[in-house]
Amino acid sequence: MISDNSAQKLIDRAAELIEAARRAGADQADAVVMRARSLSVSVRLGKVEGSESSESDDFALRVFVGRRIASVSANASADPVRLAERAVAMARVAPEDAFEQLADPAMLVKTPRDLDLYDPTVVSAERLTEDALATEAAALAVKGVTNSGGASASASMGGMVLVTSTGFAGHYAATRFGRSVSAIAGQGTAMERDYDFSSRLHFADLDTPEAIGRRAGERAVRRLGARQAKTGPVTVIYDPRLARGVAAHLASAINGAAVARKTSFLRDSMDRQILKAGVNVTDNPLRIRGSASRPFDGEGIEGQPLTMIEDGVLRHWLLSGSSARELGLVTNGRGVRSGSVVTPASTNFAIEPGTQTPEDLIGSLSSGFYVTEVFGQGVDMVTGQYSRGASGFWIENGALAYPVSEVTIASNLKDMFLNMTPANDIDRNFGMAAPTLMIEGMTLAGS
Repeated sequence: MISDNSAQKLIDRAAELIEAARRAGADQADAVVMRARSLSVSVRLGKVEGSESSESDDFALRVFVGRRIASVSANASADPVRLAERAVAMARVAPEDAFEQLADPAMLVKTPRDLDLYDPTVVSAERLTEDALATEAAALAVKGVTNSGGASASASMGGMVLVTSTGFAGHYAATRFGRSVSAIAGQGTAMERDYDFSSRLHFADLDTPEAIGRRAGERAVRRLGARQAKTGPVTVIYDPRLARGVAAHLASAINGAAVARKTSFLRDSMDRQILKAGVNVTDNPLRIRGSASRPFDGEGIEGQPLTMIEDGVLRHWLLSGSSARELGLVTNGRGVRSGSVVTPASTNFAIEPGTQTPEDLIGSLSSGFYVTEVFGQGVDMVTGQYSRGASGFWIENGALAYPVSEVTIASNLKDMFLNMTPANDIDRNFGMAAPTLMIEGMTLAGS
């Protein structure tokens, strides 16, 4: 945790960097401290395979000399004067940047909110070991599971301190705990693998090791006896685990940086219909205990909840300060800090649920493909072309009939979005959230 005392020390340290940059000749500057702490244990077949522990406090200073910018990074022991002098010297010979600058002071958040992102629970390596072993044991206890791909348990904390020469000084921290396991069913060339996991900000919110292991084992067993499906047009239903990937493609396509670079296939789609009427997509950085919540963005701005796509119509880009200025717009507080670099990104991004249950969607099909895994890198965000290897279950007469593997599904993301129907089963415990999704009009390549 960045405690009040510890946070003030880091704020004071960042302020020293700002002052040193001013004395060295910078017109403006900002400094960020990224604090990280993590502990994890991995096991396989009842034995500990490894444990990892890490701690770091990384400082980054960004300076502005007119429209020229430079940045430097260092650890906590670096001399602030030498660091600032080096950054300013680099800025004086850097090319001008017309879009990168500090946020308007009027937009800076005055009192960052407490979003309940930090859990003070201390989890020992012994407890993590016990949880990993129990998760694996639960998977191995499922009838038909023949081996383990391993299990793990982890606890981590990440925190950020941001100080700017325009008067902002803020900090926050978030914890994250996790359990996961991979189970193997069958023998020889007929083996199948699947997994399950739980990741939460608060330790008490984690799914139990027994539930995680059982789900992983049952999923692996259910995949046994997979075969190919016939080539042809198909309606695809994405399991929620895969639907989150579809949501991620959508978030990437409406990222302001990609739009400004003209590398998004939706770059000319503002205020146009890109999803079915009735479908909404939201982004909310202020969700209490949200996986991707933050009280302020990488520039000190409190982002507000937005309906990015309303009734199927695109209403907003995800914007940081520089991407907004490049597009002639105003930032909506979606800047993410990576050291001294600020780029736009989603927060708690969600394809909002519809009214039908997953069973309704499956039951509406005489034939179709319920996808539980995709692989390969066949997604082109410039053109929208989509082609992924896939496995899952064939749907016949409104029910899952048999497992399917070694097939490819393809379409264009523009068409996929316009033909997408969400179910009502969304899980908001993820920064990228989506319910079960049915997408009509795709192509399957199989036997």
